[in-house]
Amino acid sequence: MATESYGGRRADTGAGYFTVSSPEFAAVVEGWRAAGLAREWTDTFAVRSRDGWSTTTGPVRWAAAGGLRSLVRQLAEGLDVRTGWEVGHVDPGPRVDGVAADAVVLAMPGPQAVRLLDPALAETARAAGAQVWLPSLVATLRYPERTWDFRGAFVNDHPVLATLLDDGSRRGDGSPVLVAHTTAGFAERFDAEAAGAGIDAAVRELLGLPAALRVDVVRWAFARPDGPGAAPFHFGRERIGLAGDAWGSPKVETAWLSGTRLAAAVLGG
Repeated sequence: MATESYGGRRADTGAGYFTVSSPEFAAVVEGWRAAGLAREWTDTFAVRSRDGWSTTTGPVRWAAAGGLRSLVRQLAEGLDVRTGWEVGHVDPGPRVDGVAADAVVLAMPGPQAVRLLDPALAETARAAGAQVWLPSLVATLRYPERTWDFRGAFVNDHPVLATLLDDGSRRGDGSPVLVAHTTAGFAERFDAEAAGAGIDAAVRELLGLPAALRVDVVRWAFARPDGPGAAPFHFGRERIGLAGDAWGSPKVETAWLSGTRLAAAVLGG
């Protein structure tokens, strides 16, 4: 749920939206709606395939005018959250950089968690190491004017593009801004600095647009889990928890449910 600021305007560069299916998460989302933080965005996406353009209708996608990161900040209100503390090592005990803890939660992709774990933490390392993640590059492209007529588009069988999102519609300010998510294959071949021109050219060719006025690219080495997890979280005898959107279908709701259920297990254990 990452939000970047380009030229004084925010754009979501991580998750593109979120959906709601569980009663527990629906109650949280209703609180966001009541506070004016989130709103229903669209239930219809365009689909581009080899046969041309079509549309698909699915669950309502939700968006946040202040960016999805604003929802995370709201969840953290009233909590003792300390940022800027680099963690280098998690040892048996558990101990974090030598400091004893009742429990440790690593709410991150499994490959990142493995880097922190002492070799003796075999149970947790196996659970984290079983995850496979795919990379992506996300480009925010600004244009002179809006000339497209979709809110979001799934791009199938394309060498560069996977998803296109109308950020002006998503944010509700009408800005002529698209956010493009690339395929894993393209992200494996390019870094963020070198990818902008290729993404701009791919969008230009696909939609018949002029060159973007500005292109900003971020790289996510672990953008999407490849395959859903079999359980909502991991928490074993080593008292180290793993949570996130790899523990189910890769969605914002999955991450919230995973973390919430893990928290209950930690507090109850």
